[in-house]
Amino acid sequence: MMNFTRKVRDVTNPLKKQFLVALIAVVGVLLGIFSSVVCAQSASLPQGEANIVEGTVRSSAGKLLKGASVLLEEKERSNSLETKTKADGSFVFSGMSPGVYTLRAKISGWCEGISNPLVLSAGDKKRVDLVLESLTADHPGRSGTPSSSGSAAGAMEFEDKPNFTVAGVTDWNNTGVHGSDLNVRTSEALAKETLALKNGELVEKSRGDTKAGAPSLNSGESQERLLAAREQARTMLAKADTADGHRLMGELNERLGDPLEAVREYERAALMDPSEQNYFEWGTELLLHRADGPAAEVFAKGSHAHPDSARMLAGFGAALYAEGKREEAAARLCEASDLKPADPAPYVFLGKMEKAATGVLACVEEKLARFAQERPGNALANYYYGVTLWKRGRGSEKNAAGLRQAEALLEKAVNIDPKLDEAYLQLGILHSERGDFEQAVRDYKKAIEVNPQLGEAHYRLGSAYRRIGEESKGEQEFRAYEKIKKAETAAIESRRRELRQFLTILKDQPAAP
Repeated sequence: MMNFTRKVRDVTNPLKKQFLVALIAVVGVLLGIFSSVVCAQSASLPQGEANIVEGTVRSSAGKLLKGASVLLEEKERSNSLETKTKADGSFVFSGMSPGVYTLRAKISGWCEGISNPLVLSAGDKKRVDLVLESLTADHPGRSGTPSSSGSAAGAMEFEDKPNFTVAGVTDWNNTGVHGSDLNVRTSEALAKETLALKNGELVEKSRGDTKAGAPSLNSGESQERLLAAREQARTMLAKADTADGHRLMGELNERLGDPLEAVREYERAALMDPSEQNYFEWGTELLLHRADGPAAEVFAKGSHAHPDSARMLAGFGAALYAEGKREEAAARLCEASDLKPADPAPYVFLGKMEKAATGVLACVEEKLARFAQERPGNALANYYYGVTLWKRGRGSEKNAAGLRQAEALLEKAVNIDPKLDEAYLQLGILHSERGDFEQAVRDYKKAIEVNPQLGEAHYRLGSAYRRIGEESKGEQEFRAYEKIKKAETAAIESRRRELRQFLTILKDQPAAP
């Protein structure tokens, strides 16, 4: 997986004047703090394991619903539990046996909410927050009446409203994951790149460009300042219900660890004012929390409404990739690169997709060739085009010229950016396949010198040492690889646990029986 982390400038888009005070309070803020877990009454199945499922039931406007009936149903058996939410909207079930369960919540006057399947292993603790839609669907900014934001003329029409509902949040799991672990990691990297585009940046930057890094939701900003800023924003919204205000509330809620409220605020902003920014930030929030289909829907509508937005197409491509639609994803990114040929963002997305693909994706080689031609001093432009030519030419004597060009591009990339560890790694792979193991050893050692935690370089260096008869050195590298792999897997799982995923329901599909 690419490891070109850089720092992203904290650039906040301007909001309307009445929100400047609240916005200043959160400039530079990148903090995710999960909401505190509330106490609730419990119900148990006899002879169960020590498993817990807890959460809240609230309206789409954020109101906690008291007295809602919550059912926990096991799919493989007829077992079910029922409880009612307390005054704070909370519920809890405990003592269930391991298995696959579904949560349902219902109350008079509201549509039933249903979770995605929950897989419980012994000792698991899951949290699911369910959102119920009012049967009258009377939400701010959705009725079609003029809003105080001054953008009523551009408000989203009824037929353009989303075909999905975000019904809750749950812990990360691999349900709905498409493809190999490499593809999953690439999808996660594309989601981070999409988030960076909110501020016109990239996570992965070439030497010579402004340095950038992954937009983190964890910074040193205090929760107290965030809470104060959110209260101030709420006060201002009470005085003037604007799309800018709801978008700001979405940002604050995400930083405070409440993605469910955040996505509802982003949705309200887009429904009140379907601007390019509001569409993009709504789609990005859905993508970050693994609502891949809904994110693709929002980005698709955003692209239709704003056909000149290259970043909207980039987000659309990232969402399609997450759905497992690799060729469609590449096509959208190729379109984005045609919209703004000088913008490196679509090419970086394409390069990540191409590197993870088993074959060469349609249209990608042509676009990456243009990137390298138009940006000859960009290390990533040379690196990604070199990888593409290597993939096309490997294993065929007829493509020897292409492999020589790939080698030249990779060498140019490391000359431009001597810290580009993945380019040294790729050179080692190329030389190893050619049978030049001595040179491959030098390439892998250089990659490790730049990045000692690049596990694949250790593994391949171990293999190269074996090929030249240095078994002890090879074993040492294999041990280093296993240690790095274990630590990397733990770190990835930790990040995934922190970033909870949305539970979504398609409105045109009946509820499961």
